[in-house]
Amino acid sequence: MSTPSATRVVVTGLGATTPVGGTVAESWEAILAGRSGARPMEFDWVARYELPVTFAATIHTPPDQVLAKVETRRLDPSSQYAVVAAREAWADAGVTGIEPERLAVAVGSGIGGVWTLLSQWDTLKEKGPRRVYPLAVPMLMPNGPAAAISLELGARAGAHTPVSACASGAEAMGYAVQLIRSGRADVVVAGGTEAAVHPMPIAGFAAMQALSTRNDDPERASRPYDTARDGFVLGEGAAIVVLESYEHAVARGARIYAELAGVGMSADAHHITAPEPEGAGASRAMLEAVSSAGASVSDVVHINAHATSTPVGDVAEANAIRRAFGGATDGIAVSATKSMTGHLLGAAGALEAIFTILALEHRIAPATINLDELDPQISLDVVRGAHRQLPAGDLLALDNSFGFGGHNVALAFRTV
Repeated sequence: MSTPSATRVVVTGLGATTPVGGTVAESWEAILAGRSGARPMEFDWVARYELPVTFAATIHTPPDQVLAKVETRRLDPSSQYAVVAAREAWADAGVTGIEPERLAVAVGSGIGGVWTLLSQWDTLKEKGPRRVYPLAVPMLMPNGPAAAISLELGARAGAHTPVSACASGAEAMGYAVQLIRSGRADVVVAGGTEAAVHPMPIAGFAAMQALSTRNDDPERASRPYDTARDGFVLGEGAAIVVLESYEHAVARGARIYAELAGVGMSADAHHITAPEPEGAGASRAMLEAVSSAGASVSDVVHINAHATSTPVGDVAEANAIRRAFGGATDGIAVSATKSMTGHLLGAAGALEAIFTILALEHRIAPATINLDELDPQISLDVVRGAHRQLPAGDLLALDNSFGFGGHNVALAFRTV
């Protein structure tokens, strides 16, 4: 287990563009209202390719409504989303006068610039090499979003891109903590982004029977922990936070949302897509996050679960939570916000980190929607029907993120 670091890392800025809102405030309001971002895909390629899944949790606010035309032309959608979210987070944090060599970026993506990659491949096949866009390579690179943010902010302490499937955004935040605690940076802009609502990933996920096929009822398709769940709903967007050392934040009089007090990471080494069924690796990540926060499992009052709405994954995570907490999960309010946002893949962990932070700030654990009948294999205190009021005093909450390949990341947040 990790030992607590003397350097405290706090959250001072939040930014997001999601299927349920174009900003953090809009997205949080939608979560509290129980609104789903899943909707039919109004693209001609849905019928052209005869896709078996015709809906997704598409972006609420198209980036061309926010960015300049030249930016949308030079950035893949994954980078567009990241820049939109980063600008909101940076403005929210109000950082000024920081030396570029003390500012870093860590933004993950599970898939990267798939739109650019495949559209330029089509261009090559149909029109030849001279018509391939000169910026195709920097646009399709998975590190494109981190690079774009680094360029915009002048961040020279480092620009990093963890790629760990659906744990990428959370892992980027964990890496940001290491950057600050190692002394390399005072401030890190961190999170995740994904823009994979594209026919190829949809066809691929559908072929492996990972997606819900409730084409006639998209808003109720994402139903974590429900006995009738049949797969996840693909989502897109970005979530970015500004992290900084507590001393740096206090010195400049920053508003502090919460402390990112602990980080836990592990690997299942079990299967390329399926989670280890007993949750051994995932439970180790949770225990390490709690331990590195200098806390015990009895201090945890809330978990924003990975909870994708897949039959196997939800049970494996429930097993992991019970394993980590020694079966004593009563009173730990578990929320599954993917029931509203869908699954943002590489951005999921970062977005759910923001929801965890806001849950602590407002002392509200959001209710999971579309949960009509709790799967008896789950045996967790899942918040449903109505939001759960969290107690007064110092609180600790976890954000779980797990990805294909057996990547496990847990982040522990504490009230400040």
